[in-house]
Amino acid sequence: MSCFEALKRAMVCAALLLFVAACGPAKPSFRNTDITGADFGKEFALTDHTGKPRTLADFSGKVVLMFFGYTRCPDVCPTTMVELKQVLGKLGGDAQRVQVLFVTVDPERDTQALLAQYVPAFDASFLGLYGDLAATQKVAREFKVFFQKVAGSKPENYTMDHTAASYVLDAKGRLRLLVKSGSGGDALVEDLKSLLAAQG
Repeated sequence: MSCFEALKRAMVCAALLLFVAACGPAKPSFRNTDITGADFGKEFALTDHTGKPRTLADFSGKVVLMFFGYTRCPDVCPTTMVELKQVLGKLGGDAQRVQVLFVTVDPERDTQALLAQYVPAFDASFLGLYGDLAATQKVAREFKVFFQKVAGSKPENYTMDHTAASYVLDAKGRLRLLVKSGSGGDALVEDLKSLLAAQG
């Protein structure tokens, strides 16, 4: 085979590869931080505010929004929960394919009864998740979430420093997005629509 023929064949192969790539499914372009392929956030074992044990597998087939906070949080937590409620409202019928999970980082005070009052007050479909301190620490490590008690004027008046971002997992339970606090609900609506469209 001459050099010219070899070059011609290589160019044809390259063109075919480009054609095949162009015909493949387009990767969604997200407005929030794309963490697709992240090697963490694969599982949890907690209890929801109705007393039912929960794992990530329970939400298979749904896009999951996970937010870590606590019920006595004065600012970021209620603001985020209101925003998530608004996001679901903008999804219309597709909201049924999304599950919001509020994971408490204050297991000492956030009892099942308190979570059952607090979380559904934002939206009846939202679930509050809790565990003992060991379970809370385990899920925080798994999802790379920071939390720490900050002393108040009285022992019971402490606050919690914690990661304020949310995670989005796709319908197969894979981490896809990191949503930073204050990034805006409209961007999240667009990203969720992209994920829901991709899964059909």
